[in-house]
Amino acid sequence: MGSFIKDFKTFLQRGNVIDMAVAFVVGVAFSAIVTSLVKNVIMPPIGLILGKVDFSNLFLLLHEGKTPGPYATLAAAEKAGAVTLNYGLFINSIISFLIIALVIFSLVRAINRLNPKPAPPAVTKDCPFCATSIPLSAKRCPNCTSNLETADSALRIKD
Repeated sequence: MGSFIKDFKTFLQRGNVIDMAVAFVVGVAFSAIVTSLVKNVIMPPIGLILGKVDFSNLFLLLHEGKTPGPYATLAAAEKAGAVTLNYGLFINSIISFLIIALVIFSLVRAINRLNPKPAPPAVTKDCPFCATSIPLSAKRCPNCTSNLETADSALRIKD
């Protein structure tokens, strides 16, 4: 048990756990903002364009509740105890997901543009005698036939 507590304490003290916790809190707040954006800003115009449809009230009645239908809203159907298939709420969730994915994609793309790509590792070097480009592993220059191992040791002695 003591080893478990020690390992757990070490885990909690890592910087990654704190970063993950902060990311989770920011993600929850961001989700609330996107949900509000979809519900209050995006869906009303889409519903208006589609003939004053409120997606949150689109449902399929599977079984009537205590009071017989028809039910004008999902809230009325739920209040009556009806069993419904709430496909309008599902459409809202899909739109929310697409907006979140678009925003995250845009953020990642912008961050990637700010961070320059690392330079690829060198695969060639210049010959110290003829200054032509040759492979890093070359022992002899293919152009001037100089022995590069001797040149490398001579350069190390001078430094």
